[in-house]
Amino acid sequence: MSTQSLQKILIANRGEIACRVMRTAKQMGLTTVAVYSDADKNSQHVKLADEAYHIGAAPSKDSYLVADKIIQVALDAGADCIHPGYGFLSENSEFAKACEANNIAFIGPPASSIEAMGSKTRAKEIMAAANVPLVPGYYGDKQDPAFLQAEAEKIGYPVLIKAAFGGGGKGMRVVEHAKDFISALQGAQREAIAGFGNDLVLLERYVNKPRHVEVQVFADNHGNCVYLGDRDCSLQRRHQKVIEEAPAPGLSDELRKEMGEAAVRCALAINYRGAGTVEFLLCGDEFFFMEMNTRLQVEHPVTEMVTGVDLVNWQINVAAGNSLPMQQSDIQLQGHSFEARIYAEDPSNDFIPCSGTINGLYIPVQSEYVRIDTGIMQGDEISPFYDPMIAKLIVHDDSREQALARLSTALEQFHLAGFSCNVSFLHTLANHATFKQGAPDTHFIEEQGDALLKVNQQHAVSSRIIAAFSYLTGLNRQGTQNAWGSLAGFKLNAEATIKVPFVDNAITATAHQAGYTVRIDEVDYTTSGSIDNNLCSVFINGNKHIAHVVTADNSITVMYKALQTTFDIFDKHYISDHESDALPLAAPLNGTVVKHLIDVGSTITKGDAVVIIEAMKMEYTLTAPHDGVLQSYCFAEGALVSHGALLAIVSDESAADE
Repeated sequence: MSTQSLQKILIANRGEIACRVMRTAKQMGLTTVAVYSDADKNSQHVKLADEAYHIGAAPSKDSYLVADKIIQVALDAGADCIHPGYGFLSENSEFAKACEANNIAFIGPPASSIEAMGSKTRAKEIMAAANVPLVPGYYGDKQDPAFLQAEAEKIGYPVLIKAAFGGGGKGMRVVEHAKDFISALQGAQREAIAGFGNDLVLLERYVNKPRHVEVQVFADNHGNCVYLGDRDCSLQRRHQKVIEEAPAPGLSDELRKEMGEAAVRCALAINYRGAGTVEFLLCGDEFFFMEMNTRLQVEHPVTEMVTGVDLVNWQINVAAGNSLPMQQSDIQLQGHSFEARIYAEDPSNDFIPCSGTINGLYIPVQSEYVRIDTGIMQGDEISPFYDPMIAKLIVHDDSREQALARLSTALEQFHLAGFSCNVSFLHTLANHATFKQGAPDTHFIEEQGDALLKVNQQHAVSSRIIAAFSYLTGLNRQGTQNAWGSLAGFKLNAEATIKVPFVDNAITATAHQAGYTVRIDEVDYTTSGSIDNNLCSVFINGNKHIAHVVTADNSITVMYKALQTTFDIFDKHYISDHESDALPLAAPLNGTVVKHLIDVGSTITKGDAVVIIEAMKMEYTLTAPHDGVLQSYCFAEGALVSHGALLAIVSDESAADE
């Protein structure tokens, strides 16, 4: 396929998807145009583009969600097409209309298709007419809270509140009890407004223990439509996908064909064009229509890996008026593929998003078996203003078992330092016995709970030894004039006890000609080896270990296997990061104050919800740490706050009684 006329493409997005679209566009000979906010001036998608234009302040509502600014950039730059990526304006029918009105090809479906599927209520009506099974629910436009609560009672709890124009878990709440309905509704509507500019919601019966299986469809302007296999996206937390795979395991040929053909009927019913995904809840051999995403999906690479199709190439060519290059009979699936979404988040702290500078980044070698889609490099800043996904790790092999083994190995080779990430969590998932046997249901991560957060103790001990070896090697290189101060009693080439001043880790060592003997918990480990460009090759009791180590002013981060561990180092200025943990109502991350929930002067009880902050497109509710009176809020609604900032002050009633 080759474009008939398109020559210059504007990518109305950021991060990894902007970089991914640009790579294909450049291969096709198109000139690429980036747009960027204040926070993204030095981002990789800006550096990769042939041209780049500033479109506003960091919050997406002031930049990436402002359609008029992006259209004007396209006109000024002479771009003849716009790729919206996913999220932001990708499913905004008004944006698609604006492109058409300005003679700019929108690389996506017609506005009418977006409108038909963009409202989940309208989408359900279309599916009902097509005799596609639907989950019981309310899909109308009436949004009075009392009315919606009455509908929820009819449906029966638990009820799922879902943003009608949303996706990615934003604007979604599961309500177990009637007393929680109104507050959950308000939270879902706030997230829907912030993420999609529309607070319309629908209600559905919450289906217990389904699988999430979706079908990739593709249509052109000439009446052709095909499906390119299916994907299982059941591994989710907070309704956001974590690991996806293609094809979905355990489906019979008949069921796979039935779901694929149903997805095609859906696309044809709305005169679709381009790439789309029809999502189903799978319960045994029954499937129920959930929604259609009228855009490229985050997980599209697994489909590309098993079909050999570049979906972005197809998108651009279809937007240029070309026909699909394949018929359904031409599409053959080869092997199996997994995608793991790597997030800047702390799984041990309820997956709270993280932000900061990437101090170290080391990724697996890319090949026909391993692919990395990302928009970051070492030294880049991860902003609190956007989604915390920073990379996608995709693998492919002949069988599911082989592909899963490749995923496990590649995760062990993905090393990142500077803030917490979920690589270790993903590695645990990839090696879980239940997941190895086949895709579990969508509740799997929730039900496993802390079991998925357990650290391999052997790897943890090895990481401590490697950190100590790195510290001691730094002393050896720098003598006593080192970044962490002198160490009394230590002389090169003379045996002496050396205290390794790690916080919360009692480690001592003695130097010998070949290296060091490190003592941890009364056990001695002999170490020797070298560190070159942050790559540590160390023999521990004669066994070789490879890790990356990154040193900061007062810490060493070890990235060993899939485990990332930071060891703080004492000095006279040291203050534990955990000292701020006990602060009542302190911001758990950088973000924006969304709503004050209680009036100043009110008497409150421990656990009462006090203030809501939003970061990385998710809301977090902070509760009162004790009984008392709300004395004041420290920041107004809409104010930006830093991690650890005190948000409100509650007088301690119990302390006053004493």
